[in-house]
Amino acid sequence: MTEAAVRPTPTAPSVRPPWVDDARVAAWTAWVAALADNGAPTIEPVAPYDGRVTAAVPTCTVDDVAAAARAARAAQSPWAVLPYATRAEVVLRFHDLLVERQDEVVDLIQWETGKNRFSAWQEILQVANIARHYARHGAHYLKPHRVRGAMPGLTKVREVRVPKGVVGIISPWNYPLYLGVGDTIPALLAGNAVVSKADSQTPLTLLWTRALMAEAKLPKDLWAIVAGSGSVVGDALIDHVDHICFTGSTATGRHVGRRAGERLISASLELGGKNAMIVREDADVQKAAAGCLSAAFANTGQMCIHIERVIVHDDVYEDFRAALVDGLAGLKLGQSFDFGNDVGSLASEAQLAAVSAHVEDARARGATVVAGGRHRPDLGPLVYEPTVLEGVTDEMDVCLGETFGPVISLYGAGSDAQAVAKANEGSYGLSASIWSRDTAAAEALAPQVRAGSVNINDGAAAAAGSIEAGMGGMGDSGLGRRHGAEGMRKYTESQTIATQRLVPLGPPPSMEVGRFVALGNQQLKLLRRLRVR
Repeated sequence: MTEAAVRPTPTAPSVRPPWVDDARVAAWTAWVAALADNGAPTIEPVAPYDGRVTAAVPTCTVDDVAAAARAARAAQSPWAVLPYATRAEVVLRFHDLLVERQDEVVDLIQWETGKNRFSAWQEILQVANIARHYARHGAHYLKPHRVRGAMPGLTKVREVRVPKGVVGIISPWNYPLYLGVGDTIPALLAGNAVVSKADSQTPLTLLWTRALMAEAKLPKDLWAIVAGSGSVVGDALIDHVDHICFTGSTATGRHVGRRAGERLISASLELGGKNAMIVREDADVQKAAAGCLSAAFANTGQMCIHIERVIVHDDVYEDFRAALVDGLAGLKLGQSFDFGNDVGSLASEAQLAAVSAHVEDARARGATVVAGGRHRPDLGPLVYEPTVLEGVTDEMDVCLGETFGPVISLYGAGSDAQAVAKANEGSYGLSASIWSRDTAAAEALAPQVRAGSVNINDGAAAAAGSIEAGMGGMGDSGLGRRHGAEGMRKYTESQTIATQRLVPLGPPPSMEVGRFVALGNQQLKLLRRLRVR
């Protein structure tokens, strides 16, 4: 029995990477924390390039998830007391194996998602950088912090970071390595165990990575992988962990947040976006157009931080539009396991349907298709042309609804104020971009834009790739941050340890309470005059 799925009719010979044999698939799927006789349906994800099933992957029951969490909790205690350097050694070994064996997982990422090879390789770059960064700097993020106590000199106070315990991670299909593993690494290094839910479209990438982490000597039960539907496995995961990290749609993120709130566990949520790019009057339109192409159509537009709305000053609108269309004509669209294509396939029939619906709704309501706007089955079952729209109005679904595909809309603006107002329309606030020759003016404008990250003279990658700085959203784009100090500390609890020496707090036995209060009041006034605390 398999989960119901909408799948294209196979139209080409199998594109399964030749090195992927049944024995390897069986070894990877053995990492799913499911009993063989649990009676649960298997997942049969479909490869976007050919419409064929990649592999039958076992799924978990609620009991399987509970058992995985119990085993992870038992493994967490001895892991947490190891020196940080010992934990970091495992992650650095993983880093080296990942870089050495990257061609394997890049193949898997392409096979499962349909993205072009350069976009797949970018996941290697990001995860390797995250692994090195937290291995080298995580101990500093978790370092105990001395503060002044209630009675300076007599009260010694430290704030320390202790692991949450078991962290649950629910990651999506669009970046199965980066989003599945990039959050796991700091959670493990902070002393936690992890239970991850593999996305049903891309389970093999995460399972391959778990096997590689085992080669790096990560204890077996410390990182468990569960698989299955979100309504069963996802909810069960939230019910058995101490923190939930979710990346996905805003609608599902609200559900995750509510369920976590009922249990009084913390949650970090990176959700949807309708990201805007502002092209100021003084921008280099050629560079801005090239940056737009990269930020809008990388990963076939299937990334939470990609540009969907482009707001251009009226004085440079026509020049920018012309440069954008010229650049678009030079993009190579298609599917292959090499670096020959600039834009790959969409990931699923559902994504193709969503993208097509947004474009057709806009066209029917009067928008103009400047470029693209077509499904290209001649190039692949789920290939859709990079698309530029004009004349988009509020009643169109594409206006403020997340498309999550290779579609952008162009808008004019007469001033910076108008551009910012346009960028801030809607409820999302994830990422934004400003292009200007005057970087100081652009930087001053950036805080007026409601977005967790604002890129100056870059579309999206500069902020996301700066892993020492936090990444996350405002408004309906989520809660919390990944990367940087917060990207690790969110997996810990802050604990205050206060040691009182020599005398207790409060009046000594020989002093009347009234006398003690009077002295205390004198002390408050003195400290105020001395500007102390």
